[in-house]
Amino acid sequence: MQIFRYTLIPLFALILVGCGVSKTALTRTADPTPKREFRGVWVQTAFQDRYRKMNSAAMKHYLAEMIREFDEAGINAVIFQVRPEADAFYQSDIEPWSRFLTGVQGKAPDDPTFDPLAFLIDECHKRGMELHAWLNPYRVQAGANSPLAPNHLYRREPERFLQYGNQLFFDPGLPQNRGYICDVVRDIVSRYNVDAIHMDDYFYPYPIAGTPFPDERSFNTYAASQGFSPSQRDDWRRNNVNLLIQQLKYTIAGTKPWVRFGISPFGIYRNKRNDPNGSDTNGLENYGDLYADIKLWVEKGWIDYNLPQLYWEIGHERADYTTLLHWWNAHNFEQPLYIGQDLQRSIDKNELDIKIRQSRQMSFVHGNCYWYGYLVLENSGGVANALKTTLHRTKALIPAYTHMHKGRPARVKKLTQVFTEDMHFLTWEHRKQPRNPETAQKFVVYRFRRGESVDIGRAENIVAVTPDNFFVLPYEGGRNGYTYAVTPLDAFWNEGKPARVKVKL
Repeated sequence: MQIFRYTLIPLFALILVGCGVSKTALTRTADPTPKREFRGVWVQTAFQDRYRKMNSAAMKHYLAEMIREFDEAGINAVIFQVRPEADAFYQSDIEPWSRFLTGVQGKAPDDPTFDPLAFLIDECHKRGMELHAWLNPYRVQAGANSPLAPNHLYRREPERFLQYGNQLFFDPGLPQNRGYICDVVRDIVSRYNVDAIHMDDYFYPYPIAGTPFPDERSFNTYAASQGFSPSQRDDWRRNNVNLLIQQLKYTIAGTKPWVRFGISPFGIYRNKRNDPNGSDTNGLENYGDLYADIKLWVEKGWIDYNLPQLYWEIGHERADYTTLLHWWNAHNFEQPLYIGQDLQRSIDKNELDIKIRQSRQMSFVHGNCYWYGYLVLENSGGVANALKTTLHRTKALIPAYTHMHKGRPARVKKLTQVFTEDMHFLTWEHRKQPRNPETAQKFVVYRFRRGESVDIGRAENIVAVTPDNFFVLPYEGGRNGYTYAVTPLDAFWNEGKPARVKVKL
């Protein structure tokens, strides 16, 4: 496989200076209809009963309707949990089927040809949306009463795992566990057309008061040879996670270099009381409590987007949303940054529109992601209506990942209108090369009224994002004149120049 030149940029030569930007550069005027904005939803499968109650046919219908409703709400990226407990919501020879899918870990769906991940990818891509495969790296058993499948790795090598509270985890200190997690990711990336691999805030487990994490054996085995003294266990733990993140990035880049790697960490990196450069907050930390040095990962280019979970309300006594928003905006090295929004809390406090407006005022924030997606499907508190009519009233393209590749795919050719007995549609030609991410992978269709200038910078004119090289036109009686424009998008969301054609509808 050809490895494209951009794979080396973020891995070996990324030199970023983000914290030195001037104060005036940190904010901007909020655009209520941005053309470029990440609009994601998390779809959790852990502890969900809905899937195991469905047969495969019903699940296909449910998932298709889910993606349709997200699309109608202006969502352009679905972060779907495919590995909640070292198991799989996809066909895998490495790990067993998830109990959250079928009710029993290791039990396959009733239709042996059904693959939920492949189905979701197809449903997203035909609507111009992304599918990010969400994995929990270390968690194996979320409760002691959930039996593991006979073919689970734990059954063969239990010494690689640690019990903490009532949960079971891979020991993060073991190099073979990092290799195993990379094998799982390589398997997904190589076999599925995912747009990104995603991990959230679950690295080392959230601490249990009075109960130390039981990693003495791996610490005693590896710490000294890695340069850590007996008093540096916290640093050693952070290094273990750093090594995992670095290896995962290399694994993804070496398999399909256009696939992104994103993390959604806990919302506080460090409190100011522990670090003068930390945020003015007083809560649990990524750095000190979860051993996740997210800021380092961004600086080193080991991740392609950062999505901190700012789930608190505006004015929260210990972790104010606005304070944290400004902190992350100023400390993310000007790399892709999205904000995790707690829908329920924002609805209850009537703050969602304010929070989104504030995020759009940040110079280095490029979108939002909503926890959790089922609330959009339920239209809880009218949130789906608010997204459709106000916050997402125009379509948006995902911001281009120019740190991975900055270019422009070739313009489409032979844009023309075609009439048949019962259809009027546009067609165009473009030589798509699925294994060359610098070529067109999808297309943006714009519409402009007669006399309106063709300005593809305005989100109001986007009517569709599609992987197809045709677009069915509406019928308006044959009296209204329009100009349609079509642009190509490469795998990194770089946009090419428009081709245009005049039509009457």
